[in-house]
Amino acid sequence: MNAPIIDPLQGDFPEVIEEYLHHGVTKCIAFNRRGTLLAAGCTDGSCVIWDFETRGVAKELRDKDCIAAITSICWSKYGHRILVSSADKSLILWDVASGEKITRITLHHTPLLARLHPGSSTPSLCLTCPLSSAPMIVDFNTGNTTVLPVTVSEVDSGPAPPSRNKPSDGPPYTPTAACFNKFGDLVYVGNSKGEILIIDHKSIQVHAMVPTPAGAVIKNIVFSRDGQYLLTNSNDRTIRIYENLLPLKDGLTALGDLNKTVDEVAGVEKMKAVGSKCLALFREFQDTITKVHWKAPCFSGDGEWLIGGSASKGEHKIYIWDRVGHLVKILEGPKEALIDLAWHPVHPIIVSVSLTGMVYVWAKDHTENWSAFAPDFKELEENEEYVEREDEFDLIPEAEKVKESDINEDDDVDIVTVEKDAFSDSDMSQEELCFLPANPCPDVPEQQDKCVGSSSKLMGSNNSGSPLSEEAGQNGQAMNHASSPLEEDTGGTRMKRKRKPSEKGLELQAEKGRKPLKSSGRLSKTRSKPVADRDISNGIYGDDNF
Repeated sequence: MNAPIIDPLQGDFPEVIEEYLHHGVTKCIAFNRRGTLLAAGCTDGSCVIWDFETRGVAKELRDKDCIAAITSICWSKYGHRILVSSADKSLILWDVASGEKITRITLHHTPLLARLHPGSSTPSLCLTCPLSSAPMIVDFNTGNTTVLPVTVSEVDSGPAPPSRNKPSDGPPYTPTAACFNKFGDLVYVGNSKGEILIIDHKSIQVHAMVPTPAGAVIKNIVFSRDGQYLLTNSNDRTIRIYENLLPLKDGLTALGDLNKTVDEVAGVEKMKAVGSKCLALFREFQDTITKVHWKAPCFSGDGEWLIGGSASKGEHKIYIWDRVGHLVKILEGPKEALIDLAWHPVHPIIVSVSLTGMVYVWAKDHTENWSAFAPDFKELEENEEYVEREDEFDLIPEAEKVKESDINEDDDVDIVTVEKDAFSDSDMSQEELCFLPANPCPDVPEQQDKCVGSSSKLMGSNNSGSPLSEEAGQNGQAMNHASSPLEEDTGGTRMKRKRKPSEKGLELQAEKGRKPLKSSGRLSKTRSKPVADRDISNGIYGDDNF
């Protein structure tokens, strides 16, 4: 990866499972632009957002009207909104910061994929790919849907435009893949004939067509983060990468200019000629030995790497290729089928979802490499004798005295200009949502209730004892409340009451400081001695007084 902000100790692609995340049964995942938040759709209709830095649940979005499984999840450009599609044929748009539902639209078919328009911070349009219908554009403000064409023959025959509220009643469609380009002015549709159609979604017009070599059904179509490459996954078990020849901005205008320049042919041949100037086949990826089907292929954050999951049942394998076409790594996980994949936008981290709903985080196997911190550091296998130079430890070595510095120390240092990073297309005027505030929940006072309950039970058992205990309490009431050590077991916590001298003990303590008084009679002598002996034997003075 070329991003300079990556940890120098990390490699370019992950190697082992670092940890796993679990909150319900997860079906699909998606990172925000910066990779600080990870959203996951669950089978119970909820959407969980993890803080990926702390790996803790930051927020849970739940709609009481949606109890079906989530089929796809998508962040808006600046992370303020999340769009989820559900198996109950609904699309729900959420406000991430407040956790409130903005709108909910019910379609006529189950949406398998839904993507927000990437050109706006608060998008009102989305592209959805239903199970048994052509891809359509959904307007959240009006609730209208616009069905997109999926074959060139529909354009040539010139049918009436499809209804903006109900899909046309025709033969059942094979699930079709579609995606926006980087700025959302064009839609790329992959159909069941193995053709890539480039469509203006505003005028519902097909401007170009690119046929794939095998003509197999296209299951997935994804753009890289920078918009330079397009990925397709077909039923012929091959992943293909196309280079985008159109400019990133104003692609629709450039496409219109290409249509004007191609005048030699017309109809389908003209669309193919224009398509050849829009996309160029770059690489093909497949497993020539096992011939496996691929699941959820995608690019890395910088587009240098490509990953694809094996669609075979009972195995959790992730294949990693470089963009040149070399297979560099195969990650093998638990014996669970893989259903979704996502590469971290910045770091070499892959997140995968298994059929059981577990989310696995794959990261680099860290090894100590001190040369990453000091380029001149050299690791030695064994001790070597080193002879230092004469000026090696001088403040100014002789070799540096000879050299003249090319840096003008009088030049002003620019501390205002911000260098462009991997997110150079960001609008600095827009505030991006990277983190969610923590909402601490108060602890349930279960332990405290248990302590109070056990204490009340203990006191109740002491007060409502047998007749023998009542008689003992009447005979030795003063001793029990004042002189005896009282221990209470309250919920496993042992509390001891501090010993206090009884009244007789205080009198004896006072008599020590003066002459002993004459006894008034025999009865008083016989009473005082046993009381004194009893108090001393019970430790009324404590261990410190002896």
